[in-house]
Amino acid sequence: MRMTHLLAFAAPLALLLPLSAQAAWPKDLKAQYMAQCVPAAAQSIPEKDAKAHCACGADKIEKNFTTAQIKELMSPQGAKNPQLQQDALNAIAQCKASPKPQ
Repeated sequence: MRMTHLLAFAAPLALLLPLSAQAAWPKDLKAQYMAQCVPAAAQSIPEKDAKAHCACGADKIEKNFTTAQIKELMSPQGAKNPQLQQDALNAIAQCKASPKPQ
């Protein structure tokens, strides 16, 4: 009987585990990301679009990576993890941006 109660308690928690991958940006790192992303993106798209593109990218990172992964991506050590970088680029690639008219 106790096992049934334990199982009834644990089952909903197990369903919440995928939600734990969604992490909040660590303090000040989202602002740092935006400060780096917007000027880089604005070289090829209008600044207004660059801000929207970077905000979309920040949201994708927040939804697809843990806090620890976000910290690693934004740290100098993040360059030492090419798979994590590629995963982040793949997530950000879902954000579409149109090039600047020439």
